[in-house]
Amino acid sequence: MKIVILGTNHAGIAAANTLLDNYENNEVVMIDRNSNMSYLGCGTAIWVGRQIEKSDELFYSNPEDFEKKGAKIMLETEVSDIDFAKKEVHATTKAGDRITESYDKLVLATGSRPIIPNIPGKELDGIHFLKLFQEGQAVDAELAKPEVKRIAVIGAGYIGTEIAEAAKRRGKEVLLFDAENTSLASYYDEDFAQKMDENLAAHGIELHFGELAKEFKGNENGRISQLVTDKATYDIDLLINCIGFTANSGLAAEHLETFRNGAILVNQHQQSSDPDVYAVGDVATIYSNALQDTTYIALASNAVRTGIVAGHNIGGTSLESPGVQGSNGISIFGYNMVSTGFSVKAAQKFGLDVAFTDFEDKQKAWFLHDDNESVKIRLVYEKSNRRLVGAQLASKSEIIAGNINMFSLAIQDKKTIDDIALLDLFFLPHFNSPYNYMTVAALSAK
Repeated sequence: MKIVILGTNHAGIAAANTLLDNYENNEVVMIDRNSNMSYLGCGTAIWVGRQIEKSDELFYSNPEDFEKKGAKIMLETEVSDIDFAKKEVHATTKAGDRITESYDKLVLATGSRPIIPNIPGKELDGIHFLKLFQEGQAVDAELAKPEVKRIAVIGAGYIGTEIAEAAKRRGKEVLLFDAENTSLASYYDEDFAQKMDENLAAHGIELHFGELAKEFKGNENGRISQLVTDKATYDIDLLINCIGFTANSGLAAEHLETFRNGAILVNQHQQSSDPDVYAVGDVATIYSNALQDTTYIALASNAVRTGIVAGHNIGGTSLESPGVQGSNGISIFGYNMVSTGFSVKAAQKFGLDVAFTDFEDKQKAWFLHDDNESVKIRLVYEKSNRRLVGAQLASKSEIIAGNINMFSLAIQDKKTIDDIALLDLFFLPHFNSPYNYMTVAALSAK
């Protein structure tokens, strides 16, 4: 069987590895318009902020790895169209040669693309996005210029908040904008997000929340010099857009059934409405266990899982995705936040009638004073059946990163807030208290 995979980042790589490592006698062709593969975009800000020195550490695979396994790799190759009736992919190589690749099964792993705000001045020089490695390189080069002193970041989600930190670490004056009233509004309720806002402000980042960009103005050289919002005008030397992503599904949207945002609709085998076409990663929908329905969640972890599921199903092993919770996390200037499932705000947006319970305590036993940080926790559950649908934790302690995985599994397995209250959590003073803050939070539920 010949399998053509379009896209060689997390989802495409996971699908290819699954096929090549577990199923013999298949021909695997991997095509990507980019010049590299396996870039960890979530590490861009870590490198740009010089928390690591070498950008090449953000790549975890290369073409040679796949060629040794027998795959055919075609980078810097632009796919122009797909003939689904003939089962052919048409593309152009870097050298300008037109090629056609036939397939028995096609895997769409084309990812997502940045949302470009359609406002005046969007074509000016000095406006950047963050998705590809080359875009990270461009921002890094800008931050190296001494004349670039004042930077505006639009969008205070994960990427925007992280690049704001990175620019500040490079000694720049940073203004962070968002239409919402707090940072990280898609993942955390306001009283959680406000703690991050305080952290950002304490480290010198100028916050402009509840503020909407209206226009970009440039100087006589065609480079951005001002950002105009609905509240004021700001002089800037560089602008970084981080307002979100949407599915990069243009090659197949007219042929396949799509979600409301254009993502390819797939079943729990990652199969699209065309049985010979699979879609994985950011280009595809995903099943949310918190919502108990199909949705869209663009995360690298989801991309890997969906690639694995598609690879096994194509290879001949029937495997259903167990769904996801959208588990995620962020660490800014040493303050850590993790979440899974829905915040109260998100749950209500999707029509769930929820309650929540909060608690705050030290991570370790009260009599240990060194490195014993406070942890804030919120558990969100449905009122009718008490099913857990979300959890949020925030602390300077990194231990919370592991705890969120337990809540992710609890949501996946439809556990209730009462199941959490009586869960067998171990106790050792070096790690927690006899009344663990997770237990107390659940016990406090009405």
